[in-house]
Amino acid sequence: MRTEEIRDHLQSLDSSLRLRIVLESLLVENPEDLARAVRALKSSPRLKIDFLSSVTAADYLDFLETVYHFYSVELRIGPVVLRARTRRDDPKIPSLCGLFRSAELQEREAYDMFGIRFEGHPDLRRLFMWDNFEGWPLRKDYVQEDSDVLESQDLAWLEKNSIHVSQELKTRALDLQARGLRADAQRPAAEGPANSGAP
Repeated sequence: MRTEEIRDHLQSLDSSLRLRIVLESLLVENPEDLARAVRALKSSPRLKIDFLSSVTAADYLDFLETVYHFYSVELRIGPVVLRARTRRDDPKIPSLCGLFRSAELQEREAYDMFGIRFEGHPDLRRLFMWDNFEGWPLRKDYVQEDSDVLESQDLAWLEKNSIHVSQELKTRALDLQARGLRADAQRPAAEGPANSGAP
């Protein structure tokens, strides 16, 4: 089924859905309508969508975007790709965990890397980064820590786990703490964020 046909079919099932074609996918224009659009995909006898294979995210500087790949195993349809966009300063998207269990860990990964809060998720917490990690490492404005410098919280964890740390690294970490600084890697002043590349 072509993207245009899927859009028209979904809008025939729910005329209030606003869908726009973007790069052979459907952008759900109001992110609050995402779960409704997915329910329509699942309940449609023409589509019978029964599998969510991936939930990914991207940072386009002006907004964050989630991308979903759906399939009908029974009818061999797919991928049907949906997108939803959210504001960077308050990124919220409805969780799809109630519709597809496969969304659970993938939404946690998108939260962990981009800070997108999936409303209604049963256990939204970091997946790869530790609990006290600051920031969202796949956002384009994320400032990379200097990996050659430890911070005092790193020292505490290493010592608690009986991992040897040289006196030089301990001294540098305690100096940063005393000055109230973080170990941010230096970037050339002229370097700015990359072009958004938004579709």
